[in-house]
Amino acid sequence: MRIGEIAFSLVVCGFFVVGCNNSVSTKNKFEKEVDNEQAAVKLVREAQQGGYNVITAKELKDLIGSGKGLLVIDTMPYDASYKKAHVPGAKQFLFPIPEMKEWNTKETGGKTLDDFQALLGPEKDKLIVVYCGFVKCTRSHNGAMWAVKLGYKNVLRFPGGIFAWQGAGYPTEKAG
Repeated sequence: MRIGEIAFSLVVCGFFVVGCNNSVSTKNKFEKEVDNEQAAVKLVREAQQGGYNVITAKELKDLIGSGKGLLVIDTMPYDASYKKAHVPGAKQFLFPIPEMKEWNTKETGGKTLDDFQALLGPEKDKLIVVYCGFVKCTRSHNGAMWAVKLGYKNVLRFPGGIFAWQGAGYPTEKAG
């Protein structure tokens, strides 16, 4: 009789756990796919509008390892993110999350368009990779878009950002 009570309790607990897990995630696989589709289309449209292309974490890691000259720009806030972890060799330049159609020094940590151009350098064919925190973050869109507006021709956005970089198990650097 005791074993029967324990078995019954385990079955009831199992149904409770399954029920709780289902209530936490109320979206089925089809509804989740709608979310994935919306995110993918948003990213493609940003890239089309900004005139740049995109790159994955592995592709960026391979580029860095190739020894080809490239400039990697982290667009996250210095203290809250860049200082704690960034792609090795990346330079920091803050951009806002909302699309920045006009240059706004209040949104770029007080830095001017001339400051950004100085970071990018005079070579317009230089390979430039811009990233932020994660796919939904659009700071990198702003950085890549402004690089293209300034006439740079080889601009890539790494949309997965530091989260994808760390998720792939790649090393990071910290700022002093």
